[in-house]
Amino acid sequence: MQSIFHLAFHVRDLDAARRFYGNVLGCAEGRSTDTWVDFDFFGHQISLHLGEPFATTRTGRVGDAMVPMPHFGIVLALPDWQALAKRLKAADIEFVLEPQVRFEGQPGEQWTMFFCDPFGNPIEVKGFRSLAALYDK
Repeated sequence: MQSIFHLAFHVRDLDAARRFYGNVLGCAEGRSTDTWVDFDFFGHQISLHLGEPFATTRTGRVGDAMVPMPHFGIVLALPDWQALAKRLKAADIEFVLEPQVRFEGQPGEQWTMFFCDPFGNPIEVKGFRSLAALYDK
């Protein structure tokens, strides 16, 4: 079964959202009105609606770091992850968790980074040498 994930959430400013999701992350803009805008978030649909972003707390443990919960994100092939990490660093994005490798040499080896959009919505981006390894134990 082929599917596309959809997530709708709040942002405070659609123009700032367009700059971040469109210009910084490189997501193509889809349909919009004066109260929401859709983006192609790496092959999945996100809908950003005007409103107050969801509350988050740093209660998720990633290694020795505590990361914001809840959060959303994407899993990319490693070369795409590396390109995005470089793009985010060039844009001076402040990271919650700097780009790094986890579980090196073990099943589930992955690269990860956490950052927030301009409204505090936390995003995790993972990278794998092979997407087939995503669920390895």
